[in-house]
Amino acid sequence: MSAAELGIYVHWPYCARICPYCDFNVVRDRRQPEQASLAAAILTDLASQRALTGERSLVSIFLGGGTPSLMDPAWAAQIIETARALWTPTDDLEITLEANPTDAETARFAAFAAAGVNRLSLGLQALDDQALRFLGRDHDAGQGLRAVKAARVFPRLSLDAIYALPHQTPHAWTEALRRIVDLGPEHISPYQLTIEPGTAFGRAVARGAWSTPDEAMGEALYAATQDTLEAEGFEAYEVSNHARGEAARSRHNLVYWRGVDYVGVGPGAHGRIRQADTRRATEAERKPGDYIARVGETGLGFASVEALDPAQIAEERLLSGLRIKDGVAFAELSALGLTPAAVLPFIELGLVAEDPERLRATPAGRLVLDRLTFELAQAGTPPR
Repeated sequence: MSAAELGIYVHWPYCARICPYCDFNVVRDRRQPEQASLAAAILTDLASQRALTGERSLVSIFLGGGTPSLMDPAWAAQIIETARALWTPTDDLEITLEANPTDAETARFAAFAAAGVNRLSLGLQALDDQALRFLGRDHDAGQGLRAVKAARVFPRLSLDAIYALPHQTPHAWTEALRRIVDLGPEHISPYQLTIEPGTAFGRAVARGAWSTPDEAMGEALYAATQDTLEAEGFEAYEVSNHARGEAARSRHNLVYWRGVDYVGVGPGAHGRIRQADTRRATEAERKPGDYIARVGETGLGFASVEALDPAQIAEERLLSGLRIKDGVAFAELSALGLTPAAVLPFIELGLVAEDPERLRATPAGRLVLDRLTFELAQAGTPPR
């Protein structure tokens, strides 16, 4: 019997510039001397968490952030080598690096490929200088194109794009998306711009400086995304992720969406680890200095560890599993009382597929997924 699968998420919090729409746990990169200590703390945290997980089959390593492409590639190599030594890597282990297409980061691509990275997730976001300036990005369209060309050192390439900008039309977005497709990626992640409280964009919208497209336009832009990418051979295997074939899907993100365990290391990183019959939610200290200190004291960076009860586990499976085309098995939702009979009203509304084994959102359901997920969570009658 093979060991259970495991993913690893590594959070590198430093960014050259804080994007105005970002609400992630990030800090401005000022070449802090603590960065070398953070890299060392991540290695220690990984080793300590191996004792918690036991033997596992390592399917993915994701270097995210923040901007992990700003780190010394030698540190990335150490993290990858350590993870591969602690757990048993699969033959098709996916190792992803998030990067922005600045010339400084592009110059490091070859070194990261040599370190073992085999998949690049590039924050292209747009190929129009005006849009990039609005989004507060640290690169222009020319740098984006150079980065895509340089990214050919990696076997797999995913491009991120942001849409639903003020006054953007479905036609303009379709044309922009086709230009991204023409760059030849095998995976595209188009994200609708969301306004988060506490961000620069959140404050701008609150004071009436500008607004995002209304709900009807947002739906039209989403529909244009699906139609354009489907016509180009990209399957919408998740709400915001499209791949040319099953092999091109993000294996790491599928770890989340399918409820596979994952270790989280680095400031603010979350994890999910099953020990015996209990699944535990872990969250690391958010500030780099606090994280380094906690690892020094305990060997682990955890600020909190919570044992999830069956209802919490099922709710997480509902929230993540419904995002993917495959959906989630009803057997995993029993603690919420969700059964094929309980979702009949949603089937009649055309929001949920008729499937006795799995709960799956239809294309219409994906348009209102947040609301649908909330309603479904209320629909079951949890067993007593």
